Amino acid sequence: MFKTDKQTSSTSQKIRKMTKTRLQNIALYYLERFDSSSANLCQVLKRRVFDYARQVPDFNIAEAESWIEEIIARFENLGYLNDKRYAEFKIDNYLLSGKPERYIRQKMQQKGINGKIIDDILSNREFDEEAMALRFAAKKRIGPYRTDESARRENRQKDLAAIVRAGFSYDTAQKIIGAENIDDFA
Repeated sequence: MFKTDKQTSSTSQKIRKMTKTRLQNIALYYLERFDSSSANLCQVLKRRVFDYARQVPDFNIAEAESWIEEIIARFENLGYLNDKRYAEFKIDNYLLSGKPERYIRQKMQQKGINGKIIDDILSNREFDEEAMALRFAAKKRIGPYRTDESARRENRQKDLAAIVRAGFSYDTAQKIIGAENIDDFA
């Protein structure tokens, strides 16, 4: 049995036209679910525009990019987007979870946060890399938190690499892994 045009069109997904209003609704829906920086929201919207443009070749991308700029500016004026507030929230969460400064800076730069904002926030926060590395080791049960001494010796390089990959300095990682027990840090 052959399918009619009406039957085949109902099974394929219809492409909704990209307009400024639709793009604004996409941005609002995104902000309902996630906190975001201006640059991150801009990337999200551009990705949606480029996906649409691949499906509709005669779509004017330049016009859509101007819509994105207007939407971002409007949302900043309304207070929906505030890079400083976003960065403070994210940095505080990273610090509470024991993330090192290098990791935090990299994540904030990926989200498009200005370096000056990052510096201002981090300068106002207490930051003890050794304590954070120790918290990381406890969470992963590596270094002085391994109960078996032979496992500690066998996994020394692996544990050291894990702490360095997490963003802590090599010196701090050596100090944590080289500790005989956690009482050395009290």
